[in-house]
Amino acid sequence: MKSPLNIGWSQKDITPNKPVTLRGQFYTRISENVHSPILVTALAMENEKDHIVLCSCDLCGISSDLTKAVRESLQGKCQGLDLSKIIIFATHTHTAPNYGLRPEDETLGLHVAAEFLPDHLRPLKEALPDNVMTPLEYGLFLKDRIAEAVTEAWNNRKPGGVAPGFARAVVGHCRRTVYKDGSALMYGMTDREDFAFLEGGNDSGIELLYLFDTNEKLTGIVINVACPSQVVEHMKVVSSDYWGEVRRMLKEEFGDHLYVLAQCSSAGDQSPRDLIRRYKNIHEANFNNFDGLTEIGRRISAAVLEEYKVAKNNIAFEIELKHRSEILDFPTRRVTEQEYIHAKKCFEEYVAAKQSKRYGSGEMADLHGYAGIMKRRKIQDQSPRFSADIHVVRVGNIVFATNPFELFLDYGLCIKARSIADQTFIVQLANSDGMYLPTEKAEKGGHYSAVVASGRTGKEGGALLVEKTLEMIKSVFE
Repeated sequence: MKSPLNIGWSQKDITPNKPVTLRGQFYTRISENVHSPILVTALAMENEKDHIVLCSCDLCGISSDLTKAVRESLQGKCQGLDLSKIIIFATHTHTAPNYGLRPEDETLGLHVAAEFLPDHLRPLKEALPDNVMTPLEYGLFLKDRIAEAVTEAWNNRKPGGVAPGFARAVVGHCRRTVYKDGSALMYGMTDREDFAFLEGGNDSGIELLYLFDTNEKLTGIVINVACPSQVVEHMKVVSSDYWGEVRRMLKEEFGDHLYVLAQCSSAGDQSPRDLIRRYKNIHEANFNNFDGLTEIGRRISAAVLEEYKVAKNNIAFEIELKHRSEILDFPTRRVTEQEYIHAKKCFEEYVAAKQSKRYGSGEMADLHGYAGIMKRRKIQDQSPRFSADIHVVRVGNIVFATNPFELFLDYGLCIKARSIADQTFIVQLANSDGMYLPTEKAEKGGHYSAVVASGRTGKEGGALLVEKTLEMIKSVFE
């Protein structure tokens, strides 16, 4: 049954006030400056039937520890708010801080590999300069800021309305190349003689939800894009990547009061870079540099502004709001005996050849993969399942469907295609870090993002996620 909608917004700056280690690469990066602020943006929606709080964070990922800590810190502080209805998700920038909420989260370096390395290649805990904020220090700050944003959004609820929208902008491209022998590489070269094709497609669709006050003044926009915010993922800066440009451009049009709730759709095999067109005579921005941020910001904001002209004429102030969540047990992706023997052999060869504890970035990526296989083999019988919550939120005739993974695009497209909702917003990296969830074809191709060490579950988990999400979507329309 439709009923009047209340909407609350909040935005908090989560930019560290001193240098930090940055998450997203296999080597340590310490930030040298702030390119653009990183933010947490919270949106509360409530009617007499149900409610929800969506929190978008300019982070690489969301740990289950962080979600739990935020909810625990809000106990008794937000009257009427069911804390299980708080959904926290990441834009998946690689220029945001490492964070942790336990002392063991302070360890930097080779992480999983440390368990299998001999003593002479340790210690792996790198000493940070005194002026660098530790992951634990930042994690505690982050937890408090997210909780503040949730509290403020919840307490700011006022009558308002929503209008869905849809636009197109080229942002994401498949980043996995496949060669004639069937092997695949993330960011592999495409000018090789044995290059065959890109493993997957892309999704230029931009799912939009415009939110208004009772005077039909735009207060904020939910923008859902199938691409991680990783144009400058390799740099030593704190940055919200292209989302900072989207916010800046839209605020120039609508005013500083505007909130932008950024969502990363299924994009585990996507990036902002076109691996096919690399010719120097093409006059396009460099999507490894800051001008690439500006170009993507322009594309998205232009699409949002054009669609706004239509959406503002279709505002609904009374809507159906219905939330459902379930904890799913995903099957742990298992290591075969053959995979274990190969990984152990390769790992030991690295160790035997190494005379120093310093590893290059390429070696660290390889060691991560081999050690991850060895670790999985060790624990897979004791931990045969990976548990995580997934959520479906109906807002009028659209739905938000969340998952904890870096979800390969094909899964999201399948959910969208089969969903009974008018529009389906897939939201990845929500409430927990499920790592990559590759497709069956990616598993066959191999390499980082599709090997066992890159994810907690595999194609069986992907099939479970698709079918359960579709079942939940159907249930919120009954």
